[in-house]
Amino acid sequence: MINIRKLEAELWESADLLRQGSKLTSNQYCMPVLALLFLRYAYSRYKKVEEEILKNRPVRNGRVMPIEPSDFAAKSALYLPKEARFEFLVNLPDNIVQAGLKSKDGHDINSLGEAVNNAMQLVEDQSEQLIGVLPKTYTSFSDDLLRELLRIFNNKTIDEVGGDVIGRIYEYFLSKFAKAVASDDGVFFTPKSLVKMLVNVLEPKKGVMLDPACGSGGMFVQTGDFINASGMNANTNMTFYGQEKVEYNAQLCLMNMAVHGLNGRIVSGDEANSFYHDAYNLEGKCDYVMANPPFNVDKVKAESASAAGRLPFGLPGVNAKTKEIGNANYLWINYFYSYLNDHGRAGFVMASSATDSANKDRDIREKLVHTGDVDVMISVGNNFFYTLSLPCSLWFFDRNKNKNIRDKVLFIDARNYYTVIDRTLNEWTEWQLRNLQAIVHLYRGEKDKYIKLLEDYKAVLGNTTAASAQADLDRQKAEAKEAVTNASRKNKKQIEKEQNALIAELEDMLETARQYEWLTEKFGKDGIYQDILGLCKIASIQEIEEKNYSLTPGAYIGVAEQEDDGVNFQERMNEIHAELAKLNSEANTLMEDIQKAWEDLR
Repeated sequence: MINIRKLEAELWESADLLRQGSKLTSNQYCMPVLALLFLRYAYSRYKKVEEEILKNRPVRNGRVMPIEPSDFAAKSALYLPKEARFEFLVNLPDNIVQAGLKSKDGHDINSLGEAVNNAMQLVEDQSEQLIGVLPKTYTSFSDDLLRELLRIFNNKTIDEVGGDVIGRIYEYFLSKFAKAVASDDGVFFTPKSLVKMLVNVLEPKKGVMLDPACGSGGMFVQTGDFINASGMNANTNMTFYGQEKVEYNAQLCLMNMAVHGLNGRIVSGDEANSFYHDAYNLEGKCDYVMANPPFNVDKVKAESASAAGRLPFGLPGVNAKTKEIGNANYLWINYFYSYLNDHGRAGFVMASSATDSANKDRDIREKLVHTGDVDVMISVGNNFFYTLSLPCSLWFFDRNKNKNIRDKVLFIDARNYYTVIDRTLNEWTEWQLRNLQAIVHLYRGEKDKYIKLLEDYKAVLGNTTAASAQADLDRQKAEAKEAVTNASRKNKKQIEKEQNALIAELEDMLETARQYEWLTEKFGKDGIYQDILGLCKIASIQEIEEKNYSLTPGAYIGVAEQEDDGVNFQERMNEIHAELAKLNSEANTLMEDIQKAWEDLR
């Protein structure tokens, strides 16, 4: 079994070691490396589609008809000229001059960097969407570094895994670069689990989708995945529009979409500044709006923002002296609502403080609540972003809510429901995402979707419970330890690898069983919604009015009772104080020894 997470990490480590050994900064390195991954994906997809085309290729005079670029376009894939194929670049000789290559413009190619630049140009010629997007700065790389990068991304395991593994690897690299290359306008990469939660609640099917702060395009990618997974075609069913002020981020977005086979219109630069421009004239025309806008932006020109419209609830607070809006959060909230048509849905990430901010924000929130279109509010805990540790909220609007919940809002507090990835990052696993989505389904009266989720759990678990999965895991760990200990030196590494794979499978099974029990303990096997203290509550507009129009989930849900862990609090505090006193005493002794040693040296 191939561990994709391990593959991602190994590829990143290899590529980043090369960067550290060069004189390139993360900023200089990010785009070219992502473009090489893009080229690797394009080639992998090219080979797959070529195989499909050749299966039913007509034969004339005993010869198979040649493949044309139009054959690939019909299958939403890029046709790659020979010189743009990854395999061609990987197999070029160390002395490029010996290959006698010419660029598309007829110039001699004298370095590997020039060969890669030419490949990027040839790819752009095949896609109007990519014109001017792919980097052509590879001559700033040494040929040795470039050759090693090509070798790293030529990893055969990628093809063995199949599926959209390169799309996953691309997103993984994007997330890792996000830590080092945060743009001036904030985080350009929204972690996948947050985006998936937005998509899961909105359940996009077909129509027009807009992200007016699209960054690197994660909203489009996950929407495409959701639609394709349902058996439909994302490019056929959805028209994607994006605005992104920072051109660098817009290029990442277009590459990200191309990596995932998606078409869309992305505008960047001044005309893409959503505070002052509706670049596509989409007010009132969108079926779906998704975004992770920059939080708490200040100094937005009030007069220009007002003139640009899309303010159904009015301007937020304006500084009378500077004529500037001090916090643009509620400009974004206005925009997201205004873009929706009469059955549209919106989902977006927002600063936690926006759920109960005061003054003009509160007045806008009152008007918003009384539309009946606020659907779901979710509180998210710390460490979900790669470059920020702050909590946030997910907001959802639905202009066509079921009449039974028209005057209600579902509040979910998910601040204590997540999986720890490392010291600085949390996320929701696939089962956790589906569990949160299940609460929304029950709120909407869609019990059949809840039952389908339980069937999916049982298909994986069978009769396995969390207790039995834990017992199996403990037994396997003991057997693994014994097997590795008894293995010969020659076989030890292979045995260890095999045992670790078995342990990983059992750990996944245990986690799945725990999530199944988490869900069914709360809503049963029949899927009966109930408010859960500390987790979820359906509140009426009247209840929201009574709380001064706060949309903070914690204000309605309360705090769950803590289970008694059997520890005597007073006894444990006494133990801690004793431990602290002992440590202080040891520290004092150590300081005295250091002081004495220092005095002896003088």
